[in-house]
Amino acid sequence: MNAAKRLEIFRRLHEDNPEPTTELAYETPFELLISVILSAQATDVGVNKATAKLYPVANTPEAIYALGVEGLSEYIKTIGLYNSKAKNVIETCRILIEKHGGQVPDNREDLEALPGVGRKTANVVLNTAFRQPTMAVDTHIFRVSNRTGIAPGKNVLEVEKKLLKFVPKEFLLDAHHWLILHGRYVCQARKPRCGSCRIEDLCEYKQKTSDD
Repeated sequence: MNAAKRLEIFRRLHEDNPEPTTELAYETPFELLISVILSAQATDVGVNKATAKLYPVANTPEAIYALGVEGLSEYIKTIGLYNSKAKNVIETCRILIEKHGGQVPDNREDLEALPGVGRKTANVVLNTAFRQPTMAVDTHIFRVSNRTGIAPGKNVLEVEKKLLKFVPKEFLLDAHHWLILHGRYVCQARKPRCGSCRIEDLCEYKQKTSDD
C-alpha cells in the first residue's frame, strides 16, 4: 500500500470520528491502567460494568490496595480470570504506592514492570492517558492492518513497528482508536462488513465473499 492510500484512509477515519477514544470508562490515568489490566481476554462492556461498581468505592492505588485480593475479587468476579487479575492489580497498587508516590508512571519501562502490564497495556496507557504516539496492537488492529494492507506483519510487534512508520504523522496519536473501532464494528473477523466500509475502495483485501 502506498503513502497516498494510507493518508486517505486515515483522513476518512478522522472525518467520520474526529475525536476517537477508548470504550473503557475512566476518569484518571490510574483508572485507565486498572481497566486495561482487567480487559485482557474480556470485553470493554464487561469491564465497564465491574468498574462502575468498583471505582465509586475505590479508585486510587491506596483505596484498592486496602480492599485486598479477596475484597477486590468481589467487584471483578464477573470478569474472566478475575483471581489472577485481582492479584496483579493489588500488587500493582503496592508498587505504585511504594515506588511512584501513588502515580501512574508515564514511561514504558516502569509501566511494563507492573504485574499484569505487558507491551500492549503499556502502549494503551501511554497513548490514551499521556497522549504519546504509541501503537497498542490487539487482535482487531492486527487483523485490520494485515487485511487492508495498511501495515502487514507476521506478529504484533512487526505490525506495531510498521504502523508507527507508515501512519501519517498528523494521525498517529489517534490511529490506535480508529483501527480498533474499525476492526470491532466494520472489519470484523468472521465476516467483514465491506459493503458499508468507508475505506473499501482503498483496501487491498481481495477475498471478499459473494454476498458482501
